[in-house]
Amino acid sequence: MNRKVAEVAGRRLSLSNLEKDLYPSYGFTKAHVLEYYRRISTFILPHLKDRALTLKRYPEGVEKDFFFEKRCPAHRPSWVTTAEIPHDGGERMTVCLVNDLNTLIWVENLASLELHVPLARADSPETPDSMVFDLDPGDKAGVLDCARVALILRDLLSPLPLASYVKTSGKKGLHVYVPLNRKETTFEETKKFSKAVAEVLQRNYPDLVTAKMAKEQRKGKVFINWSQNDSSKTMVCVYSLRAREKPIVSFPLAWKELENLAGRGDPEKLQVIHSEAVSRAEKKGDLFQEVIVKKQKLPYL
Repeated sequence: MNRKVAEVAGRRLSLSNLEKDLYPSYGFTKAHVLEYYRRISTFILPHLKDRALTLKRYPEGVEKDFFFEKRCPAHRPSWVTTAEIPHDGGERMTVCLVNDLNTLIWVENLASLELHVPLARADSPETPDSMVFDLDPGDKAGVLDCARVALILRDLLSPLPLASYVKTSGKKGLHVYVPLNRKETTFEETKKFSKAVAEVLQRNYPDLVTAKMAKEQRKGKVFINWSQNDSSKTMVCVYSLRAREKPIVSFPLAWKELENLAGRGDPEKLQVIHSEAVSRAEKKGDLFQEVIVKKQKLPYL
């Protein structure tokens, strides 16, 4: 195993197999992955901070087997911040908190290409900071259909008044987040509210939207997955790479941009590659920053 010792933010890290091609069809090595996360760290770290990380590891690259790792690896360095959170059956589980650049690079050296986090922080695992609408296109539907649903959602929530923010999933769908950031919010509330909204859209746009889990109900429609509003679920973190043929990123969009892209009818424009993600973030800043600071209250149904 080829190793290289690098100094990252004042710590010496042993990095391995930097030449390994983790995206073989694109020619994107582990060194490229590490460099991407180093450059995007300013923007992604606030969204990872104090959240229990689920690692999705691809040690042999995106075309080979992967595995999820919820527990923080026992071989972690002593300086990696961890937390104890409830797990199945009431036991406690030690999880990694990616609160700094050192830990981010250490995690990426494990080939955790995708970074998944819950909607709540580790010290308050039953208190969601946001409500999410996970827009998942069924067979014969696509990301442009998701864009249409996202814009309908925005316009439905706005008079309540609830501001919302959208990002690409990095795959076929979109994620619409409604920041709450209130200590009294519960997952019971966010799940109930999101399900009710999904069912309203299903009634009003029956040819476009479904709120039903069954896959046979999704053909040609966008499934609004309200069930993601649960303490046991995770979402791919904004700015995370996705394990696809190309190093596509889950990336935030301005609503006006989504309107323009939806109007053009070009789904490829809704796929943000790693280099574009870095240049856009450096130029425009974090379009998802409000998600972690804006305080809003859900109205009573």
